Amino acid sequence: MQKYTICNIDESLQTMELAEKVLLDTFIGSGMWPDLDKKEAAETVDKSILAGICIGIKVDNQLIGWAGLRPMYKKTWELHPLAVLPQYQNKGYGRILIDEIVKTARQKGVIGIFAGSDDETGKTSLSEKEITEENIFEEIKNIRNNKKHPYEFYKKCGFIITGILPNANGPGKPDIFLWKDIR
Repeated sequence: MQKYTICNIDESLQTMELAEKVLLDTFIGSGMWPDLDKKEAAETVDKSILAGICIGIKVDNQLIGWAGLRPMYKKTWELHPLAVLPQYQNKGYGRILIDEIVKTARQKGVIGIFAGSDDETGKTSLSEKEITEENIFEEIKNIRNNKKHPYEFYKKCGFIITGILPNANGPGKPDIFLWKDIR
């Protein structure tokens, strides 16, 4: 891992544009946010900055990733988004961002972090079956990662799967709900 610095993502135009570019470069083509466009990326950056906590990570003075945390409930906030440029993924930078978000969230009295992680491209076993009342808990318990879905990253960072929303993005395209206790 290269040396890095942590920074706040703020409302300066340059910082916002860099965060927008990281978001687009991370998710376009990954299938994880297939309909993301420049306007939505800009809105996501703006909402993240205004709503709560927004932290970036730089290598060689270049923004390579960032994470936003915004209120969802009084004591549980939502991690949205978490973006690390593809060439820096699987090197520990995402975990560093999570750790920094957790530290800052604790200072604000937050006790839990929620993350939703869509499976729009068949990357998990949850997309292979019709989810019903009879099988939902068994399918969650036996989830398999078929194509590098990020739910495993979240689990390595201490999140647990708390549920799913079947067909959230169309048939066989669930949203996986994760939560981390940060007390």
